[in-house]
Amino acid sequence: MSTLNSAPPRVPDAPEEAPATTPAGGKANARGRFGAKFTPYSLLVPSIVVLGVVIGWPLINLIIMSFQKFGRAQVFGAPPEWIGFGNYAKVLGDPTFWEVLGRSLLFCLVCVVITMVLGTLIAMMMTRLTKFFRLLLSVGLLLAWAMPALTATIVWGWIFDTDYGVINNVLVNVFGLDFHQHSWLIDPVSFFFVAAIIVIWGAVPFVTFTVYAGLSQVPDEVLEAASLDGAGYLARFRLIVFPYLKSIFVVVTILQIIWDLRVFTQIYALQGIGGIKEQTSTLGVYIYQTSLGSGEYGIGGAIAVITVIILMAISLYYVRQSIKEEEL
Repeated sequence: MSTLNSAPPRVPDAPEEAPATTPAGGKANARGRFGAKFTPYSLLVPSIVVLGVVIGWPLINLIIMSFQKFGRAQVFGAPPEWIGFGNYAKVLGDPTFWEVLGRSLLFCLVCVVITMVLGTLIAMMMTRLTKFFRLLLSVGLLLAWAMPALTATIVWGWIFDTDYGVINNVLVNVFGLDFHQHSWLIDPVSFFFVAAIIVIWGAVPFVTFTVYAGLSQVPDEVLEAASLDGAGYLARFRLIVFPYLKSIFVVVTILQIIWDLRVFTQIYALQGIGGIKEQTSTLGVYIYQTSLGSGEYGIGGAIAVITVIILMAISLYYVRQSIKEEEL
């Protein structure tokens, strides 16, 4: 018997229509996407403006000056004379410039190699030290790194002083060598030996801390497995540690080349203490002597532009290596 009170079947609701996008809403969304896309670039505008004013504008003036005959008369208001590549031809045809460039490159090479080796060895030693001695060594490195270059040069100049220097006294009284009143800054070789000590002493902390931070990321399991397989300490460094830290070594080496190639303070201060300027000048000091010392600002500008080109070529390689590391 059928039930009369049964409820009728429920009719399914009709699907709701999607709200139509209004033209105003579409424009608002487009503006939002446009703003989100270009917000990072707009945030970079203040930094770009500051860099353009602080670095770009002086660099443009330097390039313009390098194509002009610009001396002391032009400093006091005389109009400069446009001579094109005359300054560059004079610089590139000057044997003194090539001597200074070769001397600077050789000095840079020696400092970079020794700095990288010492910094790496100290960083590897820090991984074996106890916490107390590692902290003590870190404090000493930070103090050396924080000391201004001029202050460090003056202190090292006292250490190598002809009459009262610690080095001469130790060599005479302890080792019995004939270094009584020996002048370390008269001879160019010993001059650059002292300069290299100062530059390396100030640069080793940066390399040490950077390499030590990279060493902390090398997996201990891989090193232990290599040690169980019979790999010695040098083999583990060559086959495991160096491949892990290759990008760090490349970046730090390039930065050291850039910094040591344009070194100025240490060389200039040592020359003031007693060095022979004609035989000990590097690129930075040579530019200063040509521009401010001789009043040849146009020629000094040409030398500076050539130096900038060399540094930009090295920096370009550094940027390319950084981009490759980010893509990996």
